[in-house]
Amino acid sequence: MDAPILSSEQDAEAERLFHILRPALEAELRQMTRLLASKPDDKLLGKAEFEVRDRVQTIGAQVTEAALNERKKGATKAPV
Repeated sequence: MDAPILSSEQDAEAERLFHILRPALEAELRQMTRLLASKPDDKLLGKAEFEVRDRVQTIGAQVTEAALNERKKGATKAPV
């Protein structure tokens, strides 16, 4: 998937959201890597794979929620 082309205002908002979310995302990524490191080679797929996918979906939901909450605060303006 190609990255969208952003205006300077949109790029600034993306960076702001990234910095807000970074600590939580790093913690979640650390948990995923620990989960995978704890599994032997023959257990990386199957249950462990689905656990990682569930965590990735949770991250996506957190990102979407943060973006909506920031917009409600008036951090960005909706297009006219």
